[in-house]
Amino acid sequence: MDGIQIKPVKSPSIWKISTKSRYLCGMDEKIVLSVEGMTCTSCAQGIARHLSKKGLKEVTVDYDAGKVEIGDDNNKPVDEIIQEINSLGYKAFYNKSEESAIPFFTRERYFLISALFTLPLLLHMWLPIPLLHNSYVQLALTIPVMFIGYIHFGRSALGSLRHLQPNMDVLIMTGSSAAFLYSLSALLIYGDLHDGQFQFFETAAAIITFLLLGNLIEHRTLKKTNSALKELSLLQPTVAHRIINPMTDQESTETVDATLLKKNDLVLVNTGDKIPADGLIYWGTGSIDESAMTGEPTPAEKSENNSVLAGTLLLKGSLKIIAEATGDATVLNNVIRIVKNATHEKPAIQRMGDKVSSWFVPAVLMLSLLTILLSFFALDVSMSNSILRGVAVLVISCPCAMGLATPTAVASGIGRAAKEGILIKNGRILETLSQSTVIVFDKTGTLTKKEIKIASEVYFTFKDESLFLIHQLEKHSTHPVAIALLSLPKPGVGYLGPKFTSIEEEKGFGMRAIDKEGNRYFIGKTNSTDQSTYKYQIIVTKNESVISGFTIGEEVRTGAASMVEYFKMQGLKTVLLSGDKEESCRSIAEQTGIEEVYSEKIPTEKHEVIQSLKKTGKVIMIGDGINDSPSLATADTGISFGSATQIAISSSDIILMNEDNLLQIKKAHQLALATMLTIKQNLFWALFYNIIAIPVAAGGWLSPVISSFSMAFSDVIVIGNSIRLKFKNIFTT
Repeated sequence: MDGIQIKPVKSPSIWKISTKSRYLCGMDEKIVLSVEGMTCTSCAQGIARHLSKKGLKEVTVDYDAGKVEIGDDNNKPVDEIIQEINSLGYKAFYNKSEESAIPFFTRERYFLISALFTLPLLLHMWLPIPLLHNSYVQLALTIPVMFIGYIHFGRSALGSLRHLQPNMDVLIMTGSSAAFLYSLSALLIYGDLHDGQFQFFETAAAIITFLLLGNLIEHRTLKKTNSALKELSLLQPTVAHRIINPMTDQESTETVDATLLKKNDLVLVNTGDKIPADGLIYWGTGSIDESAMTGEPTPAEKSENNSVLAGTLLLKGSLKIIAEATGDATVLNNVIRIVKNATHEKPAIQRMGDKVSSWFVPAVLMLSLLTILLSFFALDVSMSNSILRGVAVLVISCPCAMGLATPTAVASGIGRAAKEGILIKNGRILETLSQSTVIVFDKTGTLTKKEIKIASEVYFTFKDESLFLIHQLEKHSTHPVAIALLSLPKPGVGYLGPKFTSIEEEKGFGMRAIDKEGNRYFIGKTNSTDQSTYKYQIIVTKNESVISGFTIGEEVRTGAASMVEYFKMQGLKTVLLSGDKEESCRSIAEQTGIEEVYSEKIPTEKHEVIQSLKKTGKVIMIGDGINDSPSLATADTGISFGSATQIAISSSDIILMNEDNLLQIKKAHQLALATMLTIKQNLFWALFYNIIAIPVAAGGWLSPVISSFSMAFSDVIVIGNSIRLKFKNIFTT
């Protein structure tokens, strides 16, 4: 067999594989910056808009983590990017070592200090203590709170104004400053007179304090929406028992950090241990809890030659494994990376919300000014009460809830999916999946089990000749048909077949080879126009003459029929798209209830079918082979399996870690519907709150103090509704 050249055959035509998603193993690197000073999600949106206007691509800002990620294909130097962020009033760092130490004045301490000074200011409204009613005492209590407000909210407010991108901090500082400066002016003009009727120091302080409380609650509850990342991170193994001097009398183990393992290291795993690397069992049997990776609650029984994944738990038994992927290369680490990146992708509904937020702040500033003018000049309201109405409008209009509506729901939805063993590569797919009208299935390995069998066989020449060709050629392929053919017996002992000079796999067709004498061999699909061999699904030929033929027996996977029925009930058209013969495809379609069948399609023809179906609506494509990759990339939503070929995984938007549970496809769709419903509920609340609250505040029926508290409360409602996604029962049987 020396001198054989194994190479893939080029497709009959060229297609472009979409780069909309990355490989499950091996993600692109990004520039990651740490940012201090973001007070809310509105700040994060402002940074993203500013950097995008400066020409930077793939910008994502994580308010909760205090991080900015930028695609590595940008030409702008990192120092310039940091300067751009700093010009907005924040502080950015490139390396972790450059970050300042954890500051003494944290968000929590700012709130506690502000609350300590604000409480006496609020108590003066109920307690007849002369000291609390003294205007100079109130001024002294307000100054520290205002100072904290200018530090916490003021920097980003000024930075956003400098770049003509006003954020919600502008509303906060404008409202609190108006109340403070008006009160200070009255004190300087009238002194401690008029029984404080022109002074609203408690209003200025309460706005800052209640919004600090809102930020604090927002920050803490946002962490709950992103807890899936934390839970996945906790799965990472910390130690490993590496085998020294294996298979000798001196065999022993040493305990090492799991990150120090290398490929081909031998590892011992005992009951209760986390498996420290992706690998292959070469000794032992065990029961493994893989639920965190596959969503399957039943433990998997594993033995020699079975693969295992890092982070899974050995419940019973003892195993020795060969490490195949360690550290950042494990499936677990790449799952974490996918989940993290997915929460940064914006659905179209969020991009619409971002556009609304961009003009919302200027509109509210104008509305506040209009409220003051109309109240004073048209409604004969005193100047002090007119200003209070304007301040109330400013404070209650802060668009925090609108900014939180989508990202919190997306983070919860993707986190819930990860727990079910469903990896969604980006948040936009949740929206696309929920709007789909057509679902397309590949047949072999998708609707049917991969372990197909040879149902019948016929040999027109020497049997050993065909068996020799099958075993020599098909071992170079991973296609399910190749695996089935390799289950046939080997040729008789002593049989000497031809020596090959080249072996090629023609994707979607079969294997071709040429021997030293120039004879041409083929094992693969029958030519549909050849009536003499049409009844065979697989033929073996020598110099274009058929020397044997085979038919294939396939078993429909559990849950396939009920899954197809679910999508039909949801109004989606169901389609079977396969390269196999029409008779076989029709049989599987009848067993599963699929409505439309496309058979005997090569990869380029599959691609064309998907393009045609996309003209009727959004298309979901489910497949697992190299020949499915153009279709997966072309479809609006591509779904593949964790065990699929690497190019199929790369071309897909959703990866199902449990390939034996087809109902995960149904779960992914239900989760997408539930997430979009949650986003719509959140946006409705955010808009309804502003539509109702702004006129109430403008009419003088809502004080600035109550406005600041209710604004914080609206954020909690939106975040709480998103967190419900992690626990509510959304999967129907």
